[in-house]
Amino acid sequence: MKKILFVINTMGRAGAETALINLINKLLSMKEYEISLYAIIPRGELFARVPKEVHILNKRCSCDSVLSLSGRLAIMGQAAGAFFKHFNGFKMLPEMIRNILAQKKETGRIQPDKALWRLLAASADAPDGEYDLGVAYIEGAAAYYLADKVRAKQKAAFIHIDYQKAGYTPAMDQGCYDKIQRIFTVSDEVKEKFCGVYPQYREKTMLFRNLLDQERIRQRAKETGFTDGFKGIRLVTVGRLHYQKGYDIAIEACAKLREMGYDIRWNILGDGPERANLEKQIAQLGMQEHFILMGAVDNPYPYVNEATIYVHATRFEGKSIAIEEAQVLGKTIVASDCTGNTEQIIHGHDGLLLTLNAENLTNTLKYALDHPEVCEELRRNVLHKQLDHPEDLQAMLAMME
Repeated sequence: MKKILFVINTMGRAGAETALINLINKLLSMKEYEISLYAIIPRGELFARVPKEVHILNKRCSCDSVLSLSGRLAIMGQAAGAFFKHFNGFKMLPEMIRNILAQKKETGRIQPDKALWRLLAASADAPDGEYDLGVAYIEGAAAYYLADKVRAKQKAAFIHIDYQKAGYTPAMDQGCYDKIQRIFTVSDEVKEKFCGVYPQYREKTMLFRNLLDQERIRQRAKETGFTDGFKGIRLVTVGRLHYQKGYDIAIEACAKLREMGYDIRWNILGDGPERANLEKQIAQLGMQEHFILMGAVDNPYPYVNEATIYVHATRFEGKSIAIEEAQVLGKTIVASDCTGNTEQIIHGHDGLLLTLNAENLTNTLKYALDHPEVCEELRRNVLHKQLDHPEDLQAMLAMME
């Protein structure tokens, strides 16, 4: 059997981690591959969904959320341990400062967590043995670890995000992609963004779209969802409470629609670092009963299935697995016209796209709510959308031939 190692940053409940579980299940069903998994930060709810046949290389792992207080404290403890291990932190501190300054210059924002990925990868123990294929299934620490620590005949890295907007820089990466034979991006737009940063890697960069377990999504959508008895217009969004996801704009749009007389309740399924700021904004606009931060849920599909409209108005994306799951369920989808989203939705055919600001989001939702016949046509069209791409998987497996 061919041996494959997947490396990921965490196993938190998010799109890339969900897609990885789907990929692992697909590979195991072929009965030809021995699968191993290593998480740089060995925490996250999706450890519970890792099949028992998978060899988890972490000595200890936890199914607790990386976004909870205990999760954040554990990550801080791991970062502190990495800092003092072999004095790595002291050795790498000048480099980390340079990376943060380069990040500020190239992206206009500082995201210190991205600068820590190098330290965490450098301080992690290398796995024993050699693999036929090593795969970094996400950017950052996983890619650094694969490049520097893993012995594999072939190496592949996945890019799930608009690379520059996400806060990564060549200074931070330190040439790690030179040591990787194939780079897979989850959409053509993500490929163009990545190659805009790294034009020298264009020839070894190709498409690998998210794998979906469509039957599982449909079956789990039949389980219990909302129990609040609300009978009005239900908007639903799935995603972390993060600046990227644009919830501050969504709250404004919700307030505007309420002022126009629409009986709306907007439910957000996800947790994250922006919760306190969003709760403050919700209270200031008096939206406590109308814009609901439900936290992360184990099964989002019944809630998405019960939505009048699924909304995904984000500042940037790679390729949203949440949009794809809403498409599997045949929902009317309103989304921003950012990287990733524009490749998943044909405006006016199987969804509605908008340039992200509160006014545009308000007007697009108003249009959808006022034109149920348009929404019905969008739903019919989305159910005919091709979401399976077996040729992408074959391209990855061909690396081992």
